[in-house]
Amino acid sequence: MTKPNPFRRFRTHPEIIRLAVMLYVRFPLSLRNVEDLLHERGIDVCHETVRYWWHRFGPMFAAEIRKRRIEGMRSSQWRWHLDEMFVKINGEMHYLWRAVDHEGEVLESFVTKTRDKKAALKFFKKAMKKHGRAGVLVTDQLRSYGAALKEIGAADRHETGRWLNNRAENSHLPFRRRERAMQRFRRIRSLQMFASVHASVTNHFNHERSLSSRNLFKQNRAAALAEWRELGAA
Repeated sequence: MTKPNPFRRFRTHPEIIRLAVMLYVRFPLSLRNVEDLLHERGIDVCHETVRYWWHRFGPMFAAEIRKRRIEGMRSSQWRWHLDEMFVKINGEMHYLWRAVDHEGEVLESFVTKTRDKKAALKFFKKAMKKHGRAGVLVTDQLRSYGAALKEIGAADRHETGRWLNNRAENSHLPFRRRERAMQRFRRIRSLQMFASVHASVTNHFNHERSLSSRNLFKQNRAAALAEWRELGAA
């Protein structure tokens, strides 16, 4: 059965919509920055239209990316790095829990109001439901991690250390840059949605440039762009 075309009611070409969504999610740009960049390319689009496109198509594109990548990761016994970020929503502190694999790919993002055992347990169950059980789980010294892992029977695979979790700490940087450009968030729901979409897009275009030759990097980048241009196609 052929799935319906998600762009069928839009007068704008799908390629422009994909470009606008990619610019907004992938790079630390505001909606008006994206509007100006499109204008330089001869595309007259209001920044509110870009906002609508990102809300409408961002989660859909991210879901397609995750679906294509997740099957090869479910049976892995990889090393996971887990950490939580402080994020303010309307002046109130919240916590963005993130799981990153040994290659720096973001596996899961989850927002909570607390960072206690209950929140950590919920985060672990959500991540493991999608990606299976990790071989090793590396965290910081937060006691909530140890208590939650003990309850699910994974305490023997738990590692902590001052420098062991640098992989997770470094993975926060792209999101922090994006957060500043957006001038923070207003609702938990919008933070959860953007964190999930941003993680998928970052994974899709992250090619570990420092670890590959120039030719291989160019090939991977071209393949990622070609795959992006197919998202949402009927």
